[in-house]
Amino acid sequence: MRPARPNHGRRGEPPPQGVRAEPPGFADVRFVGDAGDEILTRFLGEPPRTPSPQPEAMKVLALSGGGASGAFGAGALVGLSEAGRRPLFNMVTGVSTGALIAPFAFLGPSWDARLKDAFTDGFASEAFALTALRPGVSLYPGEQLSGLVRRYVDADLMRAVADAHRSGRRLFVATANLDAQTTSIWDMGAIAASGQDSALGLFATVLVASASLPGIFPPKMIAVESEGRFYEEMHVDGGAITPLFVVPEGLLLRRAQDLDGEAVEVYALFNTTLDPSLRETSLSAVPILVRSFELMLRSSYRGALRAVTAFCEINDFVLLTGSVPAELSGSSMLRFDRAAMSEMFAHGARLAKDARLWTEAVGSAADAG
Repeated sequence: MRPARPNHGRRGEPPPQGVRAEPPGFADVRFVGDAGDEILTRFLGEPPRTPSPQPEAMKVLALSGGGASGAFGAGALVGLSEAGRRPLFNMVTGVSTGALIAPFAFLGPSWDARLKDAFTDGFASEAFALTALRPGVSLYPGEQLSGLVRRYVDADLMRAVADAHRSGRRLFVATANLDAQTTSIWDMGAIAASGQDSALGLFATVLVASASLPGIFPPKMIAVESEGRFYEEMHVDGGAITPLFVVPEGLLLRRAQDLDGEAVEVYALFNTTLDPSLRETSLSAVPILVRSFELMLRSSYRGALRAVTAFCEINDFVLLTGSVPAELSGSSMLRFDRAAMSEMFAHGARLAKDARLWTEAVGSAADAG
């Protein structure tokens, strides 16, 4: 008898258009799509300012996607810590591999050892090796990425995020809702501080979903409810819509009126090379596919930078940017090789320690590092 084939197409019904749904037991833990003016305060104006060595300015860190090149951003943050130039960020946002970095960036230097391990200890290299390929819904099974997140994201980390959230700081992660074709921006601190038994599970699920590059990793299904009815949403890599964000797309061309007169510094850290790179492409399917994919992503990152630049100019915010340097443009974001990721990490750390990480794009900031 022929064995039964798995039915990969069976899933729950997504919410109908216009229905606002949340994960069961959680309220107001995400912003959906192009939400309106009322949420700008929650993003940039409502939280009380946490005392810091630099009380004169609110500091925002935005972390982009970039796959294995996330090792660069992780190294940069550790390098800033070692140089004594790492700000206390009032708000951190992350997408894709940037989402995996974001909790550690948010919590600060005391979590640097775990951040370094996540990108250099070789677990990712083993989990995403060619021998781990299991083509089906995606090239790799979902357990590979989920296992990576569970290894470094635990109850202790979530409690620390909850404490920081209660102090007034904010941590946001973006996923792409494939059914609705909208961005969901998740308030990770609100999830952590909810007191729900399922908070750690949802926290980890959102991180996995944000980093689930379509075709490489399977989508994450997130159960939601509205007025007693249960639905299921399909979420993938947030970079499919939003490769980097400071505020939701619908607010990019608005003035942050609640912050008039308050200094804001935005640090945009791109885990990729922004400039085009000349490299011969072999005339075969895989190199053409990979090269085209990198071109598409690089173009979307440059578009995200233009949008954030416009937002900062409108609001007179300082904007500083950092990105993988051009000399590393030959590194593939899908190359989860321990040696390559360790070198990428070390390069980011060196730039930060040598005060060569940030480039001023809008405004000015002293000792940016």
